[in-house]
Amino acid sequence: MRVVCVGGGPAGLYFAILMKRQDPAHDVTVYERDAAGSTYGWGVTYWDGLLDTLRACDPESADSIRAGSVCWRGGTAHVGDRTTVHDGDRGFGISRHRLLEILARRAAALGVRVEFEREWSPEDPLPDADLVVAGDGVHSALRERFAGHFRPTAVGGRNTFVWLGTTKRFDTFTFSFVETAHGWIWCYAYGFGADRSTFIVECSPETHRGLGLDSANEGEALELLAALFAKPLDGHRLIGRAEADGRTRWQTFRTLTNERWHRGNLVLLGDAAHTTHYSIGAGTTLAIEDAVELAAAVLREPTTEAALRGYEQRRKSALLAAQSAARLSAQWYENLPRYLRLPPSQMFALLGQRHSPLLPHVPPQLYYYLDRTAGRLPAMRGCKRWLGSRLARAAQKQRGKQRASA
Repeated sequence: MRVVCVGGGPAGLYFAILMKRQDPAHDVTVYERDAAGSTYGWGVTYWDGLLDTLRACDPESADSIRAGSVCWRGGTAHVGDRTTVHDGDRGFGISRHRLLEILARRAAALGVRVEFEREWSPEDPLPDADLVVAGDGVHSALRERFAGHFRPTAVGGRNTFVWLGTTKRFDTFTFSFVETAHGWIWCYAYGFGADRSTFIVECSPETHRGLGLDSANEGEALELLAALFAKPLDGHRLIGRAEADGRTRWQTFRTLTNERWHRGNLVLLGDAAHTTHYSIGAGTTLAIEDAVELAAAVLREPTTEAALRGYEQRRKSALLAAQSAARLSAQWYENLPRYLRLPPSQMFALLGQRHSPLLPHVPPQLYYYLDRTAGRLPAMRGCKRWLGSRLARAAQKQRGKQRASA
């Protein structure tokens, strides 16, 4: 096959690797609009499940990714002047730059042509290939060219956030919630290098305006945020990536879905097909899982059409749980004051339960005690699951009605 991947992110590069491993005779090219070594973002986080998948598919790149990652375990939450620490699953962080470097090098070693500074616009003709993979991100030019067919829907979140870095290495997944005169502001932080961590700051639009972050330049914003989060930063600095006008890159998250994922020999991959809120830390994992399933479908099915149809069906089904968890997680943070008056240990426990469709409908402290009781009584666990599933189906039905009316 002749395969062209438009977009040199983790999903596109990993799909190229898998296709070459399946059959070295495949002619595979990756076009990336940015220059080599140029990327956005700070660290990528993942868990053991993704590492197992990578090792099963390509042990060599899996070993390189693991060697380039740092490991952390459990979580820490600072709520005002109170702190709670919880054990938890092992997680990993790797710089996005390092991850792409590993994947690009592995792809090239297998015979994939990786061409940088090659960008497709919506007006350009499709690449000449048996299979064209649109892995060009949430703003995919290939998807937008055929938007009438793919029928993308983007739903904006309420809160505003900024993606920063810091020179502090966090050894646990760390949250810090700070109350100001204008409302709560909080961060998520995790390590991805010996002296680097990702540091995401989020708040309501009212808090964002009240603190003056909507008009502050980057230097002013970083100084204010470093003062607000002085406790977790422990004297370390924040690192930004300003816009051309000098302002910090505050944004609202857009949850993207597509009614269809393929058209002829063109198929969507990763963020071009779907996004999930950053608070569940699954974006890169889900994109790579797309690549794994697409490569498996191409190998398994007798025709390209059958492969793309099977890939779309399987991935849409597999994503349902993650998309539900991401929606509920985003809503949890949008309603944060509801939980922050609880004792920190209870608040942290409900933070871990934020994917529950039952939680928004039950007073937080009552939910906490119900959850503890359910852990001891099997009948209560069944009742909790039943209520949660009923509420989830009702919410899905309501979203369907809203899309139909739109």
